Amino acid sequence: MERLQKIIANSGYCSRRKAEELILNGKVKVNGEVINTLGSKASYADTIIINGVTLKLEPKEYVLLYKPRGVVSSVHDDKGRKTVVDIVESENRLYPVGRLDYDTSGLLLLTNDGELTNLLIHPSHEVEKVYLVKIDDIVNPSLVKSLSNGVVIDGKKTGKARVKIKKIDKKKKSSLIELTIYEGRNHQVKKMFEAIGYKVSKLKREKFAGLTLDGLKSGEYRHLNIKEVKTLYAVAKN
Repeated sequence: MERLQKIIANSGYCSRRKAEELILNGKVKVNGEVINTLGSKASYADTIIINGVTLKLEPKEYVLLYKPRGVVSSVHDDKGRKTVVDIVESENRLYPVGRLDYDTSGLLLLTNDGELTNLLIHPSHEVEKVYLVKIDDIVNPSLVKSLSNGVVIDGKKTGKARVKIKKIDKKKKSSLIELTIYEGRNHQVKKMFEAIGYKVSKLKREKFAGLTLDGLKSGEYRHLNIKEVKTLYAVAKN
């Protein structure tokens, strides 16, 4: 037996928080009975109906995608643009874990494991994200290093970060910086550089929660193995 909201989240239907809202609003039935109390338990053998639709308990699937630029990090796009779920072939309902901007490339996880998704994106868990940032300018090293102590974006200071200047090309007037952050705020990396006077021309996420893009080309993906999934749970919970 498991808590009902955990079963719903694990099915990939929605996050655990959303599942709790559905339960409290009387939208969930178990074996024909409306359940509106948090903490209620059920089993995976029970018939669970949400908003009149029987919940399909799918096998868990975990995909690491090298997201190309020009692809939306969502399930659907109202502008008709290509999405990450258009790239990954699966019979399950996969959802991206967090998001990368339309013009940002790099590592993105997709899964139908709602519990793991919640753990990885919750700000209190401070999951590591490593980005490679290109600036079409010769940056001031001291300004860039100041990012490590946090800068104010959207009225709130960012947390501590790790900054490494990888390359400064004086001929091409460009700079390459590696930035490691432990938050996931909207457009955070771009806004951090804007805060010190630089515009990001190209952005790529190279690592996420210890995972890398090794062996993958842009647009390719692979499935995580059991060891990697267990490691993700451990990283997120720690």
